[in-house]
Amino acid sequence: MAYQNPPSIQTSDPEAHEITPTNHSATSFKPKDAVQTLKKNLVFRSKWAELNGAMGDLGTYIPIVLALTLAKDLNLGTTLIFTGVYNIITGVMYGVPMPVQPMKSIAAAALSDKDFGVPEIMTAGILTGGVLFVLGITGLMQLVYKLVPLSVVRGIQLAQGLSFALTAVKYVRKVQDLPKSKSLGQRPWFGLDGLVLAIVCACFIVIVNGAGQKNSGCCGAPEDGNLDGQIQRSDEGGRKTKMNKLRKIIFSLPSAFIVFVLGIVLVFIRRSEVVHEIKFGPSKIEVMKFTKENWKKGFIKGAIPQLPLSMLNSVIAVCKLSTDLFPEREFSVTSISVTVGLMNLVGSWFGAVPTCHGAGGLAGQYKFGGRSGGCVALLGFAKLVLGLVLGTSLAHILQQFPVGILGVLLLFAGIELAMCARDMNSKEDSFVALICTAVSLVGSSAALGFLVGMIVYVLLKLRNWSNDKPLSTIWNQKSPN
Repeated sequence: MAYQNPPSIQTSDPEAHEITPTNHSATSFKPKDAVQTLKKNLVFRSKWAELNGAMGDLGTYIPIVLALTLAKDLNLGTTLIFTGVYNIITGVMYGVPMPVQPMKSIAAAALSDKDFGVPEIMTAGILTGGVLFVLGITGLMQLVYKLVPLSVVRGIQLAQGLSFALTAVKYVRKVQDLPKSKSLGQRPWFGLDGLVLAIVCACFIVIVNGAGQKNSGCCGAPEDGNLDGQIQRSDEGGRKTKMNKLRKIIFSLPSAFIVFVLGIVLVFIRRSEVVHEIKFGPSKIEVMKFTKENWKKGFIKGAIPQLPLSMLNSVIAVCKLSTDLFPEREFSVTSISVTVGLMNLVGSWFGAVPTCHGAGGLAGQYKFGGRSGGCVALLGFAKLVLGLVLGTSLAHILQQFPVGILGVLLLFAGIELAMCARDMNSKEDSFVALICTAVSLVGSSAALGFLVGMIVYVLLKLRNWSNDKPLSTIWNQKSPN
C-alpha cells in the first residue's frame, strides 16, 4: 500500500536542476554554511519569474481573507503581518515557493454560520494547529504519508484543483457577494469588472504562459529548446528573426503580475473616493481571550472538518507535489506538519487568520514562474509592509478589486493542481483517483473522498491478490482438513 518511491512528474524546467539539494546528513553546523543555504534558498532564479510567481496564490488568498474581514470583522492588518512573516520564514526554510493560505474549511464554517465569529475561528485554528504539530513531532504524520497510496493523493489533488477551477469560473461568470459567499446574477459583458475584461486577461495569460508544460520563460533565456533552434535556423531570414525575438519578449512577460497590477489600477478608477478611506498605520495587535463555548464551537464546527483537509491537502499532497516539482530537494511531511502547526499555535492567539500550506497555492506559484524561496519571501515582505502601513484599511481597496480578475488567477492555479493527476499510468490507479475525486467534489468533503478512495484501493488489492492465487489454494489454506 505504501509508495516509498512514487514516480515524479517529469518537468522541462531547466531552473529546477540548478537548485542544490539540501544536505541533511551534515554532522557539523557552521554559520558560514547557514549563510550559504540562506542565499541559495532566497536567490531569484529570475526576478520577473519570481515576481510573477508570487501572484499565483492571490486568487485563493484575497477572496477568503477579504470575505472574513468584511463579514466577520477579521483584523486584516494583523493577518497580513503574520502571514507575511510566515511567507518569509517558509521561503527561508524550504527554498521553494511554499504557500501560506487561509484554512478553507474553517473559513467556510465562519461564512455560513452567523454565530461562528472571530473567537471561534481562532480556537479552531489553534486546535487544528495543535493536532498537526503533535502528529508531526511524534512521527505519526510520516506513517500516514507512507500508508496513503499515490492514487488517493492524486484524487485529492484533482478534486481540489477542479474545485478551485469551478469556483474561478463562478467568479468570472457571476457577480459575487464575497462576505456572504453568494452569486448575485450574471456578470455584465462590459465594464471595469465585466466578462470581456476577464476573458481578455485569461487569453493574455494563455498566450504568455501556454498550457503549463514549460515555464513562461521569464529568465531572459527561452526555456523551450525548440524555440532556440528555430531562432538559430532563422538567422538568415531577417523577418523570421524579428518574429522570434518578438515571441521571446512576449513569452517573457510577467503575465500574472501585469494582470494583478491592472486590477489595482481599476480599483482607483472604479471608485476614486477609496483614497480618502485609507488610514495609515498598523492595526492594534492584542492577545485574544476565549470562553469555553468558543473552544467548543471552534472544535466541533471548525477543527473537525478542517483536520482531514489539512492532513491531506496541506501536508501530504503538498509534500508529494513539492517532491514532484523539485526532485533535487528533500521534503518531509514531519517538517511541513510542524510548520503548519506552529503557524496557528502562534498567530491565532493574536487574531491572525488560521493558515496552512496548500497544494493549490504551490501549483499556482509554480505555474506563473515561482522557483525559489525568494518568490514567497517577496510576497511576505509585501504583505508585511501593507499590514504595517495600511492595516485594516486595505480592505477598502480589496473590496473594489475586480472579482473576475481574481477568478482568472484562481482558474490557472486550480488547473495546474488538477494536472498533477496526469501521471496515473495504469487504469487501476486512474480508477481509484477518479472515484476519490468524484466523491470529494459531490460530497464537498476531502475526508469522505479519501475514505472511499482508500476502501476502493484495498478492495482492488484484495481482488488482485485473490486472482494471483488459485481458488483451490485459498480453500486449502482455510480448510486444511
